[in-house]
Order: sequence, then C-alpha cells, then structure tokens
Amino acid sequence: MGRVKTRLAADIGQLAALNFYRQTLFSVTNRLACDRRWHCGLAVTPDASVFDDGPWPKTDFRMSQGQGDLGQRMGRVMEILPPGPVVIIGGDVPDIQAHHIADAFAALGKRDAVFGPAKDGGYWLVGMKRRPVFLDIFQNVRWSTKHALADTVANLGSGQCHALLEMLTDIDDGKDYRGWGKS
Repeated sequence: MGRVKTRLAADIGQLAALNFYRQTLFSVTNRLACDRRWHCGLAVTPDASVFDDGPWPKTDFRMSQGQGDLGQRMGRVMEILPPGPVVIIGGDVPDIQAHHIADAFAALGKRDAVFGPAKDGGYWLVGMKRRPVFLDIFQNVRWSTKHALADTVANLGSGQCHALLEMLTDIDDGKDYRGWGKS
C-alpha cells in the first residue's frame, strides 16, 4: 500500500487502489501465464521483492525492474531478457486477454514494434523484435501524458515500422476506474 497506483489511490483511497491492483494483477496473470505460446514473467519493484514468494501470482519467472523512470525500467526489461521478441504489458489493464498478446506477437512477425494504445494517449502494451540490436525507444518520452505513445513511436529508428492493436483503458485515476466499472 502506498507504492502502487498512487494516482488512483488519491481518488479512491489507498486500500481500494491496492485491492484493484492485486485483483487485476492476479486475474490478468492467471489468464496469460497458463498459455504455453509464450513465457510469462513479472518485472517487480522494489528490487528485493523479486525474492519474496508471498504476494506474487505464479509465472515462469520474476525479475527486478531496477531504478529509474518507467522508460528506463521498461528499456532494462527489454534489453536483458533472452533473445527474441518481447511484449510488455501494464499491470493496470483489467481487460487484457490472451488474444491481445497473440495479436501482438503476430504483429511482430511483420513489424519491428507493436503498441496497444490506451485511451489517454499512452499505451498498455509495447512489443519489440529487438534484433538485429535492441534500440531503446523509451528515452525522452513524456510519461503519464497524452504524448507518451507518439513520443515512443517517434523514437523508432529510420525504416522501422510498427503496428497498433485494439485500444484499451489503463486505470490510472478515479475517473478511469469509475468509467471502467460502467463498461
């Protein structure tokens, strides 16, 4: 409590925000981790919690996110995972289904990157081929703004192409939470 979903907590309270986070993390992870088409892992913070078996859903692996802003942490995950395409999703998107992940990997068959756009101008999913080399596209991004997706796409290298998936809502604040509850 107090470490996750702080903007949401400011609107609905710390306990409610923590409950939303835990419920979403476990339900989405349970839907995705059982699919054998991919390996499902958690990138966690604080770093020492990677060794704590208590609060995490079952996945193929757990890794620490490390320090820095969201972009630095995502870039680190993209860079250190074994070779091959990688898809990262947010832990605050309750509507993610296995077909979204399958669509992302399929898109990476023909594209260098894939994004799941969020209604707020950010994104709920990012995927990259990462070859022949990893290009860190997470620098100079205006995180938590309507420009996050556009800034990240602008960081793609010359000649790199991307695909967009279905738009979903990530739950950042009370307005998002109340809107999602009505859908």
